[in-house]
Amino acid sequence: MSSSSSPRRVLVVGAGVGGLTLAIALARRGVTVEVVDINPGRNVAGWGLSLTGPSLRALDVLALADECIAAGYGITAISNCGSNGEVRNVIPLPPLLGPKRPSQIGLGRPALYDILCEAALAAGVVISYGRTIDGLHDNGEIVRATVSDGSERFADVVVGADGVHSRVRSLLGIPDSSRYIGQMVWRALVPRPGWATSLHTFAGTGNNAGLVPIADDRAYVFLTENQAEPSPVPEDTLSDGMRRLLAPFGGRVAEVRDLITDSALVVRRPVQVVMVEGPWHRGRTVIIGDAAHAPSPQLVSGAALAIEDGVLLAEELAAAADVEKALAAFTQRRLERCRLVVESSVRIADLGRTGRHAEADDVQQRCHRSMAAPA
Repeated sequence: MSSSSSPRRVLVVGAGVGGLTLAIALARRGVTVEVVDINPGRNVAGWGLSLTGPSLRALDVLALADECIAAGYGITAISNCGSNGEVRNVIPLPPLLGPKRPSQIGLGRPALYDILCEAALAAGVVISYGRTIDGLHDNGEIVRATVSDGSERFADVVVGADGVHSRVRSLLGIPDSSRYIGQMVWRALVPRPGWATSLHTFAGTGNNAGLVPIADDRAYVFLTENQAEPSPVPEDTLSDGMRRLLAPFGGRVAEVRDLITDSALVVRRPVQVVMVEGPWHRGRTVIIGDAAHAPSPQLVSGAALAIEDGVLLAEELAAAADVEKALAAFTQRRLERCRLVVESSVRIADLGRTGRHAEADDVQQRCHRSMAAPA
């Protein structure tokens, strides 16, 4: 295989939103794609996420936006509130798909993964669970990947879409820039209150909270715990712990707080950010999504960046005659946009931690406006 040829076989490591989006985009262009994922099956951690306008715009390229919209809850604005629910400001979100479709949606993670997995399988993608990559050998013409089950794969391009603690990034020798920013995020699935028709944030004196509708009858409450140790807590205490941390909030937060009674419906995760300054590739292997750039959740844009990565990397590989030039062009195209989101998200987290909520809201609004520009 000459380095000046477009790829015919691509191995994607990681069956998250970025890896699956890329797999769909490539397979529909006639590329043979296999996705390997370390998880034992199509099990998804967490309850919900937001698909912002840029992610819906990218999914619309693959004719998947409307399916996601139908499975989720449409949002047109962010309501930033005080700890008792008093509205400080409302940020309208740009309607990137036109006035008849929502600017953003809240969506259950399992629903999104089902949509992406089914689209990938329909396009001919092979998804192999319970596997990761233990070694990579690139001879300039092809990449030989050693799989954790002892088998091998031969690919024209290997893509690491395997998250913050990327195995592929490590194998490439790209320094690990992930860092914990002193926050734990709690999320709990609850019935959707009637007032929850937009994304709400609630600024507390110590911690911050919010609520995202993900269906007509469901929403998820989130809590950002500041100055927290990243050590685990017993899983059967999660609901009690989240209610305790939400106790200082009144009004609407107090209304939903008492609905958090089942620890099986609560997740708690450390907030870790990543920003690899580039390049994101070595030879014919490249990293995308959280492996290259993971923002904190304050801008609900991690999924958007990963989905954009998948669509745009497929475009670059199709447009360029040389694989390595395509991968370099991809990094160049994405670097500043992803850095903006990562740095803005950390800035918002820092401002919220010190009670400077008006400044945080301003950064939030400016970043969403910037992300409305074409990727």
